[in-house]
Amino acid sequence: MVDELTLMAVHAHPDDEVIGTGGILARYADEGIRTVLVTCTNGEQGDGPGGVKPGEEGHDEADVSARRLEELRESVAHLGIHHLELLGHRDSGMVGWAANQAPDAFANVPVEQSAARLAALMERYRPQVVVTYDENGGYGHPDHIQAHRITVAAAELSGVPAKLYYTAVPRERIAELFDFLRSSGAAPEDLELPPDFGVPEEQITAVVDVTPHVERKVKALEAHASQGENIFLLRMPADAQHRVFAQEAFIRHFSRVPAADREDDLFDGLR
Repeated sequence: MVDELTLMAVHAHPDDEVIGTGGILARYADEGIRTVLVTCTNGEQGDGPGGVKPGEEGHDEADVSARRLEELRESVAHLGIHHLELLGHRDSGMVGWAANQAPDAFANVPVEQSAARLAALMERYRPQVVVTYDENGGYGHPDHIQAHRITVAAAELSGVPAKLYYTAVPRERIAELFDFLRSSGAAPEDLELPPDFGVPEEQITAVVDVTPHVERKVKALEAHASQGENIFLLRMPADAQHRVFAQEAFIRHFSRVPAADREDDLFDGLR
């Protein structure tokens, strides 16, 4: 019996699911493909009420976690995701934060331990396509890097995925966005793109059009209201949001089926 077509996205924290994969999760769900979101941590190191930061008075990790998981479920509803799986690890925080030292922080949990749990989910859902971060976790966050490590290990351990992709930000598209923001007065003239941000266009192997789902992505991102201070995209003009959200780009790590060098469908070769 042929397994039901399934997409699995593996993310580090509540809210990570939206920007790089919210469109494909919504699009493929609408196309009748089963969608599974695995969120590795509970987001304890996010902002508390009023934007209070970890370590500051009034920051309660348990309350922050409960709020962020509630927001995650609202985001999942906006995107039409069929199944949400929580690994429940402790948020490690950004590089250099005190939370990095917690023995039970996600980044400190042995890779094989978390990978075995993720492999069991892969065996249960049988996803042909799995998406996560690249080796640097996109921008160096310890939990994103750990999510990458356990996903690659789980894919190898289970042998289930036919294709594995990394989310990607095309450097050229972000440069165009910065030019647009400066020219429209939505950003200061001295706004500059960090030279190491994003990846060159020639490394991108898949670009998926998710234009019809931009509004749902915005609503899903807005669902994470407690972290609004940290989500720059919510403060951009609507036309700039559309430029960012209308396409999602990926780098194919491997494919066990024949697929085009440059894809517009992550299920190329599978249907």
